[in-house]
Amino acid sequence: MTAASAGLGQPVARDSKVLLMAVGHGAIHWIAASWYLLLPFIRDDLGLSYSEVGMLVSLFHVSSLAANFPSGTAVDVTARRVFFQVLALAVGAAGLLLTGLATGFALVAIMVVLIGATNMLWHPAAISFLSIHFPKRRGAVLSIHALGANLGDALAPLAAGAMLVAMTWQTTAMLNAIPALLVAAVIMLVLGRFDRERSGDSQPQTVRDYLGGMGLLLRRREVWTLAIMSGFRSITHSGLLAFLPLYLADVLKVNPFMMGLALTLLQVGGAIAAPIAGIASDRVGRRRVVMAGLWGTTILAVALTFVSDPLVYIAGVSILGFCLYAIRPVIHSWAMDISPPNLGGSMTSLLFGAQSSLNALTPLIGGFLADAFGLVSVFYFLAATMVIANMLTFLVPEEARKPAAAA
Repeated sequence: MTAASAGLGQPVARDSKVLLMAVGHGAIHWIAASWYLLLPFIRDDLGLSYSEVGMLVSLFHVSSLAANFPSGTAVDVTARRVFFQVLALAVGAAGLLLTGLATGFALVAIMVVLIGATNMLWHPAAISFLSIHFPKRRGAVLSIHALGANLGDALAPLAAGAMLVAMTWQTTAMLNAIPALLVAAVIMLVLGRFDRERSGDSQPQTVRDYLGGMGLLLRRREVWTLAIMSGFRSITHSGLLAFLPLYLADVLKVNPFMMGLALTLLQVGGAIAAPIAGIASDRVGRRRVVMAGLWGTTILAVALTFVSDPLVYIAGVSILGFCLYAIRPVIHSWAMDISPPNLGGSMTSLLFGAQSSLNALTPLIGGFLADAFGLVSVFYFLAATMVIANMLTFLVPEEARKPAAAA
């Protein structure tokens, strides 16, 4: 099936490429979500302050940034997209596995670097792979890819939370690394052939051609505006992952299982919203869907700070996830819309590079605010970043889009 015709026959949700990419994306997020849920227990065991916890999360994003641009370049020049997806899963699983053997801050920090690099090794390869194979239905296909992430983010804290009731955080970390290794093996066996098939936009390119294309891409204002807007949205995403477990543990005083349930429901809301948002954006345009999600997240982030009942708070978290995660695949689709297919990996790297740059500062700022003014102040900060993201949305042009049915 050629890139031009991909997705026009069978429903994309039944295509093996789409399903495996979604499962792989879920495994990548399973690794990170497991680690985030372990943070309060690592903090207690090692006697860390909020600022030191913030430093660990910043290392996650700094390592993502360091791996970001080289991975996008390597993906576009070599066109070995499946190889880099498998590599991402293997590195991340190793990082989580070895975290379980850590006995001090330094080794935990090193493993965080590996897990952070995993996140950025995956996305340029996977998003450009799907964009090339399904150019007419990017919103729908990338929403299924995002759905995999939501499921990974949802199931990992639920599984880890249940494990932590009966075993140590070290054992929990090591056991949660196994699924990612299994998924890596399946993707290599089933999709490895696509790295050997060279046609259309799947062909390697010379470094000279690549640099020429990137020079033209980087001169476009809308490319940078979209990347920065995505970065401000991701501040709230990363801030919630880092500080929501701490808020639940230290302010609402919930047990580990309830912490895992809250993070699971955050992702369940996103899992429901992602396909709806992706399909809608193919039909009505990216901007409308993005703006609705941004404003919904802003309002809920502030409103939840006034809720003291744990059950009501956790229910509100699920609605927050619906708004926050709905727009992630839409932004990715928007980025692919405005970039050439042979530069999809690098465009993804630019998008995630902006996110990692801002995310690296978020835990440090959040840790400072939490130590100085209490954890609730962090959520006001996150709401403010969403307002900025919404303002930037107006500056990104959007071409008229054809209905998906006509594609």
